[in-house]
Amino acid sequence: MLVFDKVCKRYPDTGDVLIDVSFQLQRGEMAFLTGHSGAGKSTLLKLIAIMEYCTRGHILLDGRNLNRARERHIPFIRRKLGLIFQDYKLLQDRTVFDNVALPLIISGYGHQEVGRRVRASLDKVGLLGKEKKYPLALSGGEQQRVGIARAVVNKPSLIIADEPTGSLDPELSSEVMRLFEQFQQVGVTVLIATHDVSLITRMGHRVLKLDHGQLVAS
Repeated sequence: MLVFDKVCKRYPDTGDVLIDVSFQLQRGEMAFLTGHSGAGKSTLLKLIAIMEYCTRGHILLDGRNLNRARERHIPFIRRKLGLIFQDYKLLQDRTVFDNVALPLIISGYGHQEVGRRVRASLDKVGLLGKEKKYPLALSGGEQQRVGIARAVVNKPSLIIADEPTGSLDPELSSEVMRLFEQFQQVGVTVLIATHDVSLITRMGHRVLKLDHGQLVAS
C-alpha cells in the first residue's frame, strides 16, 4: 500500500535528513514512527503528503510514484490521505461541523452528501452533539477528535498523524489511539509519528525507528 524504497532527503542548508529509508506498510496495518527530535519523522510524513519531494529513491502509494506526481494531480492524491496534526489546525471562526466539512466542500460534494458524511464522522469520534460549537469551546481532547473526524471524512485509505497526542494527558492519549485502532480494523492504514515510548509499548503495533535520518528498526 505504501512503499519507501531507498528514500533520501537532503536540504541545502542542513544536509541529509533521511538516508536510504526503506519499508512497506500493508493495507490495514498500523505502525508507529519514532526517534529522537530531529531524526526525520516530520520530514518523512511530509514526503507522503507531497509537501516535499525526496532527493533520491521512490515512494509508492497504491502503486503510484509520489516523486513523479505532477502539481495538478497532487490534490487528487491527497484525497487518499487523512492528515492529523499535534496543534489540531482547526479554523477557530468556524463551527465543528464546518471544520469537518471543509475537505468535502473543496472536493465539490453536494450539500446533502456533506451533511451525511460530516455527521457520520462526528458520530465515529463521539462528537455528534457538538457540531454547532466552536473549537475554543472544546477541550484539547475534543479538538483533536474534531481533527480526526476531518481527516477521515473523505474516507482515506491512509491516515498519517504527526504527534497527535503530544499535548494530551495519558487518558486522552489512549482514547485517541483507540480511535485510530478502530479505523485500522476496517482496513485503513495508519502511520503515527510519536516520541511517546510508553504509549508505543502499550499499543503493541509495529515500530519504525529513525536515528539521524536512518531507519534502524522496523
